[in-house]
Amino acid sequence: MTNGAERSKRGQLLDDGFCVVENVLTPAEVAGVREVTDRLIAAMSAEDAKRERSTGSMIPVVKDHRLARLIAHPRARATLEAMGLEDTRFQSGYIISKPPKSPRLFWHFDWGFWNHALSFEKVPVQLFLMYYLTDTSRANGCLRVIPGSHLNENPLHRLMAKAHTSSLKEAVNLNSVEFQLRPDEVDVCVRAGDLVIGDSRILHAAHSNESGDRRTVITLWYHPHFNALPEALRAGFVMRRDPLPADWPAEARQLYESVTIRYDGTATRWPFSRDWVTQKEFSARTQR
Repeated sequence: MTNGAERSKRGQLLDDGFCVVENVLTPAEVAGVREVTDRLIAAMSAEDAKRERSTGSMIPVVKDHRLARLIAHPRARATLEAMGLEDTRFQSGYIISKPPKSPRLFWHFDWGFWNHALSFEKVPVQLFLMYYLTDTSRANGCLRVIPGSHLNENPLHRLMAKAHTSSLKEAVNLNSVEFQLRPDEVDVCVRAGDLVIGDSRILHAAHSNESGDRRTVITLWYHPHFNALPEALRAGFVMRRDPLPADWPAEARQLYESVTIRYDGTATRWPFSRDWVTQKEFSARTQR
């Protein structure tokens, strides 16, 4: 990608809330990651599959040390740097895999600190990086987003229930607003190995997988400019990091630790909150 293209991707991310960077992973890398994820998905219990009917799976990436190379992928890191997103540090991530003939993923946002003033800045405090391991389309459950909803109020904000409740994850009521098509949504169809970079505040979901094949994405969360963030937020983010299993080999552990968030200070962690508010509502609350 040229410098001009990188600047364009930054503009798309800041204005629309997402962008796509093509061919970040090679076919060999995609195949290697798919081998790891297929093994972890095959080990899921029937109870896990039922509990995650809408998402398909929510398997922490720290379950396999071989995913450390993806977490610290040099081209992805270089792309973020070129976009002006420096000192971007990893928090956590999941293998999210929709099996054949599975329902839509519900509308939600990933951001969980709406009670902090940085929630309303244009430059995101948290990003998601999504690596799809197959080509995606509307038919097999591609990502869908509402552009601009990371910064602007959308009617859906007032209609949604809290995300990640058991009823949503189990897709108990597919007629509820969280599963419906929206007039302002767009499909994000990608090739295997492409990278979707998104603002964690954007409203996003996925279509149902009507195909006969599994559709897997690895979603990783990062924080740009991490060490410049307020200490209380850094403390709050670190508390949400998944601990590494004791059996991770030293090389993978060292690679992981080189890119992950870390906070060794004494600040009280900022409380987690998924309660969406507008900037005006936030200001009114803090001025009381």
